[in-house]
Amino acid sequence: MSQNRFEQVDERQEDAITLFLVRREGTASGFVTCPMTISGGRFTQDQIGTEGPAKDAFRSAVTLANDIKAAVVVVDPDNVWQAEWGTLYRET
Repeated sequence: MSQNRFEQVDERQEDAITLFLVRREGTASGFVTCPMTISGGRFTQDQIGTEGPAKDAFRSAVTLANDIKAAVVVVDPDNVWQAEWGTLYRET
């Protein structure tokens, strides 16, 4: 079975759900953003989720992506990504 692949980017993307992962005081956390323009009319403005545990933010991003049929990209400057979530790659 192949793993899911997620593109690593440096900033929020206007054509995808963006999962931001950070490490604060040794704790991995994250939050999700979703542009209104890709929501298929579900949102009337861009959405920015509340920061919480990284694993929960990842799950939230994937659930939202499945619901609205959108891609997920990842901003991860602190190397929070877990291999069990899939493959994180950077477009060259």
